[in-house]
Amino acid sequence: MTLQFVHHTQRPELWDRLTGEFAGVVPEYNLHGDINSGFWNRLFTDFPDHQFLLHDTATDTVLGAGRTLPRTWDGTPEGLGTGLDASIEAAFRDHDNGAAPNALCALGIEISPAHQGKGYSARLLAHMAAMARAAGLCHVIVPVRPTWKDRYPLVPIERYATWTRPDGAPFDPWIRTQVRQGGTIAAAVAESSRITGTVAEWEAWTRMSFPDDGRYVFPGGLALLDIDHHHDRGAYWEPCVWITHDVRDRDQAPT
Repeated sequence: MTLQFVHHTQRPELWDRLTGEFAGVVPEYNLHGDINSGFWNRLFTDFPDHQFLLHDTATDTVLGAGRTLPRTWDGTPEGLGTGLDASIEAAFRDHDNGAAPNALCALGIEISPAHQGKGYSARLLAHMAAMARAAGLCHVIVPVRPTWKDRYPLVPIERYATWTRPDGAPFDPWIRTQVRQGGTIAAAVAESSRITGTVAEWEAWTRMSFPDDGRYVFPGGLALLDIDHHHDRGAYWEPCVWITHDVRDRDQAPT
């Protein structure tokens, strides 16, 4: 295969394929985050060079997609903020105020269903590190959506982030991949991304019924969904685990 990273500014038409070819990679409810309406479309107008695809030119196949935003970060776990939503807001606030970023925040890495399990996610993560270095940024910071957290929705994210295998490596596959590439687990956040909708919307997104008020486990959910029929509202906070990567060259990194 002939693999090539293609940024949105180079071939924007390739992104039109993602709706069909990447269907199901991200749970439906994740496409309806509260913050999406205000900022998501601006990724491609304000930061088109920071959105990229992994493209097989020999077969004209899109294998993976990466979305990022540059932002400022003070280097502390506290400075990372409360997760994905806050990081998106911080990045656009920095942009609108003319602040010079020093970190690249990964918003998502997606691999098409037909090409998962082939190591492409690690390649996309490595490309983010290369992008950051080329832009003179010091860090890649990732509010990780852990791969297996949906199997343990009742376990607090703070505990889940500490789980390890017998060999000492992180229990979660996506966290493990990032640590193997030099990442450091910096923090776990229970309220990273907010998603609200009507009861009917949540029933459509999850393909299950919510006949009563209360907190529900649901397919793909990393935590519990709160259903309130009186206010016709379902509300969910998705957690994350912050992982940071120092991408400076060795002669630039502190000793």
